[in-house]
Order: sequence, then C-alpha cells, then structure tokens
Amino acid sequence: MPRPPAMTVSTRGRYALRVMVELSLQPRDTYTPLRTIAQRQAISLKYLEAIMNTLSKAGFVDAMHGKGGGYRLSRAPGTYTVADILELTEVSLSPVSCVNGSEPCAHAAECRTRRLWAGLDQVISEYLRSITLADLAGPYE
Repeated sequence: MPRPPAMTVSTRGRYALRVMVELSLQPRDTYTPLRTIAQRQAISLKYLEAIMNTLSKAGFVDAMHGKGGGYRLSRAPGTYTVADILELTEVSLSPVSCVNGSEPCAHAAECRTRRLWAGLDQVISEYLRSITLADLAGPYE
C-alpha cells in the first residue's frame, strides 16, 4: 500500500516563494511585468495571476497596471520570511493535523507522540522564520 506523502509544500506555495525571490532580485523602484516573471519562472500566466492576486491582497507586492506596469515587492526583501509567504499560501505547515488545531483528535489527552509532533512543528516554524527573501536572493551556493 503506498504511503501518503509527508508534509509537503504545495505547488502554489513553492511558486509564490520563487516569485517573491525573483522580485527581490529586481531594483526596488522597478515593476516587473507578469509575463516576464512567468517566463523566467516557467509558470503558467493564468496560475501566476492567481498567485499574484493573493500576494497583492496581502500587501506583499505592489501592482501597477498599464504600460510599464507589473509587480514589485512592497517592502525590503529582508522583512519577508519564508514562513510569511508559505503561511499565506498553505493551509498548514504542521507535520500532523492534531498540532495545528484543524482536526481535533479524540486521543490528544493521552497521546504519547503529540509532544513530538508539537516540537517538530515548532522547529519547522522557527526555521522558516529564520530565512528571509534577502537570504534566498543572496549569492547562490
């Protein structure tokens, strides 16, 4: 019987992160056209529009329409964490549903592994909060 995948970040989350890194590499006063971002990142224009809409509504990017328009970060790359972006695009980043409160567990009171999952959830959160777009846009290693 195939095993279900472990905690995974969705395509939407991965693409949103890639787009934000892409924008962090551009001059702050420059708007990058959506079509350019789509081509550079090999993301369908339609799918990218939905992602950019989410990022724009959250105030992560500024949009300018018309000639010379496009998108740019609304603040400095060092102020965005990976957690900020993924929390916007993912239902949850928790390794199991019982630690994020989305699915009550009848066994929570006596569960001997819940502490393990809660600790892992904390490690994941702290790690993702420790990395900024500026870090990801730095020299490629």
